[in-house]
Amino acid sequence: MKAAIYTKYGSPEVIQIIDVETPSPKSNEVLIKIKASSVTRADTMMRQGIPKFGRLFLGLFKPKNTALGTGFSGVVKAIGSQITKFKVGDEVFGEKLFSTGSNSDFLCMSENELLENKPKNISHIEAAPICDGFLTSYNFLKEHAKLKKGQHVLINGASGSLGSAAVQLAKIMGAKVTGVCSTKNIDFVLSLGADEVLDYTIIKVNELQSKYDVVYDTVGKLSYSNTKNVLKANGIFMTPVLRVGLLWQMLRRPKKVKFEATGIKKTEDLKRLLNDLVNFFKQGKLHTHIDKKYHLMDIRYAHQHLDTGRKVGNVVIINP
Repeated sequence: MKAAIYTKYGSPEVIQIIDVETPSPKSNEVLIKIKASSVTRADTMMRQGIPKFGRLFLGLFKPKNTALGTGFSGVVKAIGSQITKFKVGDEVFGEKLFSTGSNSDFLCMSENELLENKPKNISHIEAAPICDGFLTSYNFLKEHAKLKKGQHVLINGASGSLGSAAVQLAKIMGAKVTGVCSTKNIDFVLSLGADEVLDYTIIKVNELQSKYDVVYDTVGKLSYSNTKNVLKANGIFMTPVLRVGLLWQMLRRPKKVKFEATGIKKTEDLKRLLNDLVNFFKQGKLHTHIDKKYHLMDIRYAHQHLDTGRKVGNVVIINP
């Protein structure tokens, strides 16, 4: 089978497509034929080895784990003897972390990992990015912000994968939503349900007169320091993008500044959140916006597109 890997840090040119043996499922695993997989900003950051202090975990001089991709959707092709939840032919989706990457033809997963049946009303392409933007943003809005009906949330980077998910989720949760994006994406963010959209090329967040219960910076461009004047007395600043300065802010103001790597939460907690998302998708309340699709052999171009910073929604790798 084909799989995308990177053996050194750098530009998209470091990505290789190699031939490896198709894995065989263990007794507690299923073998999945990947139909679609995600390419995310986190993937590009790991490929580059940034932020550099992250190399303490990823590998100082070269990546310890050379696989690429986490989110996926596909079809169960074989099952182990102890599998009870899935059967051959089931359409499934999920996320595979810290191991064999999803930017490949096949992968094996335990049924106890983050793996669920795909809602029948969405495609593999739409399902593949769910555990990136939607799961991460839902974790922040529900678990950290504890967002309530009537509260006002500002979402920076509202047109990206996490941002477009957050706009939809915040509206489902009954909040008033202000999105921040570039001029060309204003109509898109409004179409997601945002109550108002601000153009960051014209307006600076720290100069706003409005006050917010939550500032959710999905792209790591803001900080607590330059948003505290737009937060209400009990408001919080939160972001999934880790930076050295953010760590210092968290230590000083743990109730006001929030960060978490959603993927390292306990699997049972992630499954509980994912179950909510599956229900939202089944009810037609959530929609995955796909910016661009690439074949696995062209994954370098997917990374190049993400490196431009102009992604709108999600980028997906499709397999025949």
